[in-house]
Amino acid sequence: MTLSQVVLFDLDGTITDSAPGIIACIRYALADLGLEGPNDVAMRSFLGPPLFDTFIDHFGVTEAQSKQMIAKYRERYHDVGEYENSVYPGLPEILADLRAQGATVATATSKPTASATRILTHFKLDGYFNFIGGAEMHGARQHKADVIAHTLEELGIDDPTTIKIHMVGDRSHDVLGAKRFGIPTIGVLWGYGSRAELTEAGAIAIVDDSAKLRALLGI
Repeated sequence: MTLSQVVLFDLDGTITDSAPGIIACIRYALADLGLEGPNDVAMRSFLGPPLFDTFIDHFGVTEAQSKQMIAKYRERYHDVGEYENSVYPGLPEILADLRAQGATVATATSKPTASATRILTHFKLDGYFNFIGGAEMHGARQHKADVIAHTLEELGIDDPTTIKIHMVGDRSHDVLGAKRFGIPTIGVLWGYGSRAELTEAGAIAIVDDSAKLRALLGI
C-alpha cells in the first residue's frame, strides 16, 4: 500500500439521496404487518444504520418480524425503490478529482454490496471507486465497523493509522465505525444526521456543502 490518500465514503445520505426510495419501501414493509410509520421528516432520521436494527429500534418489532420486514422491503426496493434516488450536487466531481490525483477511493456502506454496486453503476459513478465495500445480504457483515474492516482488508491496508485516510459520512455510526480503526471522519450535513449527532460521535470536521468537503480533502 502506498502513502497516497485514501477516502472511504458512506453511500446513502453522503453520495446519493436515497431517502425517497427507502422510505417508500419501509412503508411497504410496515403495511405488510399492519403498521404505520411517522411522517417523512421523522423517517429520514432513521436512515443510515442497518435495516434490521432500524426496524427493531424504531418500530418495536421482534427480530423475527424485522427479518420479515426486510424481505418485504426488498420486494419493492430492488425493482423500484433503488432508483428513487439522486446524486448530491458536487459529489461526482469530487470523486473524479480524487481519482485524478491518485487517491484510493472506496465505499464503506451498510447497504448490501450488490445494491451499492447497482446504484453506483446506474449513476455512472462506479468507475471512480477502487473498491465498493458494503454489507452482506444474509451474512454477518452488517454493521459499519464490519464493513470498514472488510474494505480495508480488500484495499490491502493493514494499519490505517500509518496513512492519510478519511471516512466521509452523514451519521454517527459512520464516525463511530471509523473510530474503531483510528480513522478520522468528516461529517456531511446534506444527509440524514444532524450537526449535534456528528459532533457528539466525534467527527473531526462537519461540512454543509461540497466545496467545503473538497477543501478538507485537498482537491
